Amino acid sequence: MKRLLGLILVVAGVLYPFAVYFGLGHLSPRQFALLLGGLWIARTLSDWRKPGSLWMAGLALVFCLTLGLVDEPALLRWYPVLLNAMLLAVFGLSLKFGTPLVERLARLSEPDLSDAGVRYTRRVTQVWVGFFLANGLVVTALNLWAPLSWWTLYTGLIAYVLIGLLFAGEWLVRQRVRRYA
Repeated sequence: MKRLLGLILVVAGVLYPFAVYFGLGHLSPRQFALLLGGLWIARTLSDWRKPGSLWMAGLALVFCLTLGLVDEPALLRWYPVLLNAMLLAVFGLSLKFGTPLVERLARLSEPDLSDAGVRYTRRVTQVWVGFFLANGLVVTALNLWAPLSWWTLYTGLIAYVLIGLLFAGEWLVRQRVRRYA
């Protein structure tokens, strides 16, 4: 059940920009708020022990409550900015407090990470921080100055292509770093 809910949340997240673009004529912002809030509540109830789950869900639910109360369609476009800000905080705070997030993920498959691996994963975490900052700024600019179609294209396609390219580029660099380590 947890995996199914996780899959539903990922699909809902990927389809969100298209739901906003095509759904505004059929659903009010209040209805979007109810659907989005319901997904966040379900996610939190199924995986509340995961680090960051409660504060992230709290922020998302405040957004949904605001969206529901204000009932302003333009507010729907700010949800990806919120997600980028939350991911920026998760990655950024992991650099300041505790173990960097990418190092934690790397240690799942390689518990005895070398000193070079620790430095590398710290650098990769910094790259993700930069990505989420830049991506959030682009989406903010699109919210302020671009038509909905541009926002939908960027948040629904281009941003995911950029994420994929960053993953692929990091994987290629990691293979090279491992070869010379």
